[in-house]
Amino acid sequence: MIEADRIVRRYGDFAAVDDVSFKIEQGEIVGLLGHNGAGKTTIMKMLTGFIEPSSGAIRVDGVDVQEDPLHVQAQMGYLPESLPIYPEMSVMDYLAYAAGLRGLDASTCVPRVIHDTQLEEKALDRIDTLSRGYKQRVGVAQAILHDPRFLILDEPSNGLDPGQTQHMRELIVKLSRTATVILSTHIMQEVNAVCDRAMILRAGKLVIDERLEDLRATSAVVLRTSADAPVDAALANLATGTKTGHGEWRIEPNGQTDAGIADLTRHLVEAGIPVHEIRPEVRDLETLFKEVNEDEGSEGGVADAA
Repeated sequence: MIEADRIVRRYGDFAAVDDVSFKIEQGEIVGLLGHNGAGKTTIMKMLTGFIEPSSGAIRVDGVDVQEDPLHVQAQMGYLPESLPIYPEMSVMDYLAYAAGLRGLDASTCVPRVIHDTQLEEKALDRIDTLSRGYKQRVGVAQAILHDPRFLILDEPSNGLDPGQTQHMRELIVKLSRTATVILSTHIMQEVNAVCDRAMILRAGKLVIDERLEDLRATSAVVLRTSADAPVDAALANLATGTKTGHGEWRIEPNGQTDAGIADLTRHLVEAGIPVHEIRPEVRDLETLFKEVNEDEGSEGGVADAA
């Protein structure tokens, strides 16, 4: 388990991360979201021990990262925003070098990660000849050489084409069977596709931390009916109707009622309202993200505080 307890990271008077706390259980896939400058990369660097919090504490399986960073880092795989690759080396040589730094047997772990990241056809190529997408795969490969229990990925699908992106998502889900995964991304579809939970940062503060199924859930329903149907009058005190389009309504049960779709449908039909379609409203993650950040002003700060 990863625990962050009221962590703060300051650069002078600027708080890149401001009093953030969370717990991440083993096996979760967590999406870390936020605009540039929200604090995502700073949190990832603190989790890995690359930088220290100005105050607060981070513990990994009960071990304080500041007190024993090497113990924690031995269990972590990290794909930073800036790829940790040597352009003059071949893919195979670079991964063998990275394996050696970790004290691993390159003859066993390198072929495995090359297969997992679909780098076979590029294994002997120099890294500086690769496309951005293939370089990204090399970065992921080095992060999983040692079968880490905790995997931190900063924009893992950056530069990948749609087919490569799908493979990356499948790989992340596969890795989560044995590892806790934290990924930072600007792609909402990626969070929807692979994450169990979303943490949304705004100006260094954690403003939302919920499981995706709870974020999407609402008590409202969407109704399609005749364009001129008097839905709001028919609902009386049972619910509140808001017209959202030509013959479309958003219906929110009043707080004092627990009316579900069956109750609302029966009430509408009895009131003579044609029900062409009625379904639960599904909250869109991208819309929610925009709503969370709509009142965010232009945030100043250092370039590293992404």
